[in-house]
Amino acid sequence: MPVRYSMSRHTLSALATASLFAACSRGPQPGAAPAPAAAPGIRPDAAAVRPVDPVRAVAAAKAAFPAGWRFEAGTEATFAEHAMVVSVQKHASEAGVEIMKAGGNAVDAAVATGFALAVTSSSNGNIGGGGFMTIRMADGRIATLDYRETAPAAATRNMYLDADGKLTNKSTVGYLASGVPGSVAGMAEALAKYGTMPLAKVMAPAIRLASEGYLIDRDTARAAAPCSRLIAQFGGKDLFCPGGESLKGGTVFKQPDLARTLSLIAAQGPKAFYEGSIADSLVAEMQRGGGIITKADLKAYKPIWRTPITGSYRGHTLITMPPASSGGITMLETLNILETFAPLPPAGSAGYAHLVGEALRRSFTDRNAKLGDPAFVKVPVEQLTSKAYATTLAAQIDKSKASKTPAFKAGTEPEHTTHYSVVDATGNAVATTTTLNGGYGSGVWVRGGGFFMNNEMDDFAAAPGQPNMFGLVQGEVNAIQPGKRMLSAMSPTIVLDLNGNLMMVTGAAGGPTIITATMEIILNVVEHGMTLADAMKAPRIHHQALPDQLDYEQRGLSAAVVDSLKAMGHTVGTRTSLATANSILRVRGGWHGVGEPRSTGTTAVGY
Repeated sequence: MPVRYSMSRHTLSALATASLFAACSRGPQPGAAPAPAAAPGIRPDAAAVRPVDPVRAVAAAKAAFPAGWRFEAGTEATFAEHAMVVSVQKHASEAGVEIMKAGGNAVDAAVATGFALAVTSSSNGNIGGGGFMTIRMADGRIATLDYRETAPAAATRNMYLDADGKLTNKSTVGYLASGVPGSVAGMAEALAKYGTMPLAKVMAPAIRLASEGYLIDRDTARAAAPCSRLIAQFGGKDLFCPGGESLKGGTVFKQPDLARTLSLIAAQGPKAFYEGSIADSLVAEMQRGGGIITKADLKAYKPIWRTPITGSYRGHTLITMPPASSGGITMLETLNILETFAPLPPAGSAGYAHLVGEALRRSFTDRNAKLGDPAFVKVPVEQLTSKAYATTLAAQIDKSKASKTPAFKAGTEPEHTTHYSVVDATGNAVATTTTLNGGYGSGVWVRGGGFFMNNEMDDFAAAPGQPNMFGLVQGEVNAIQPGKRMLSAMSPTIVLDLNGNLMMVTGAAGGPTIITATMEIILNVVEHGMTLADAMKAPRIHHQALPDQLDYEQRGLSAAVVDSLKAMGHTVGTRTSLATANSILRVRGGWHGVGEPRSTGTTAVGY
């Protein structure tokens, strides 16, 4: 049946803005340097935004949305004139907006949102995990903060292998699965350097939510379904599985232990978590089950300010994460390859899926073999992000025939990661991705502390050359070493327009599909000229080199396109959905925010 396309006044305005970005992207040559950034304090609509015929944007969405696709093209985004927060949970988004209305900036709001997610989205929001933050201030300053977990000092290379050298589940479930948490230190560090409010002020909404409680909705109740499989094995079962049952919708959920923990952090700073009574509770929990995190590990933890990875696509500047995240390098390498094909075939076509898949095949091959913690391995950042290198890779691609992923010579976080995007009224922007790794992490709940611990140790190559629980095959560069940060796919990204003004804040959750989803949303806006709502709803594809398979979302490609891809030599597979993203786009007069349409509960809140 034909794809429906309904348009309102706001949608037409968004189409005009999106078409402007697409039209502008056709102007300069690939890799052209953006113009100097706009003056500090510039309003979102102060850049040259001119009316453009929206026909191309409508056509792009119609081409990308095949008959039978689960979403309708042309629906509206949430509009806000001044500021916006988009996260997976309404109360968390509202916490960020509350702080900005009180005079805080985007960094203040991002920290408030992060701590609120630790209360209201326990399966992925956290203080027992880690993450990455990309920041762009309105005056043009950019920064990336790495607060990824680290391997404990007692960690060993083969700690998750049995006597036969086979992987066990100890890297995913239980006390040995956790890295040293970085979230509390990271958020406090970001606030201290770029925020304007004290820690106690930005944590107040989270403390209130934990102490007074919040109404459990159906999404939170559904997220608690793993009770019988994971949570019930550990100390959180009484709170999260009362009477052996999952949390029920319609009840007020209070977390007194977590409220006390957050109050201590607010009063004493991160030292309370890493050296004080919270550290005592965490280490005591580890000792109960044979875990290896010690107080010395906690005291030694430090977040790291890193030099952002920057690149360009069709003249638009991308600011994103460097290693220990693989997301920025892999995404830019892929975009650099695709940029050599100008213009790209229409979204939704066999030619487009083929080129994107072949580019991803090459960038993920590099990712799996060459990327790791830069404190332990030499990462060839300049080579992998150079346009000259991408040109050599693009020359290997046959437009009519799939290649094969080379045999891997050994020499990620799943859907329960979470991403949130923030912009404030002066143009400061923050993209944050944080995680426990699996839903509720390792399942271990710190008694007395009121929080879950991560299972990030599985993101190491516990057995180099063998797939981890998410199918990624990685090499010696990501092998376990004490104090090392495990490789991540998290890709919090900020995009600037052709004039160097803030244009877009985006990122995703979903293991290695984080990289592909983040990139495809950017392509949908910049390359294809879609509105943000359509860019988020458009079908996604994924290739991670190994397994050698091009995946697409169910009903996301037409039967004719799938047949063409098979005829080209691709092995194809389907997934129910690919990734969970939350994005913000500058439009005429303000901002559009869109939460992930594939996930219920995601909320854009602004003013």
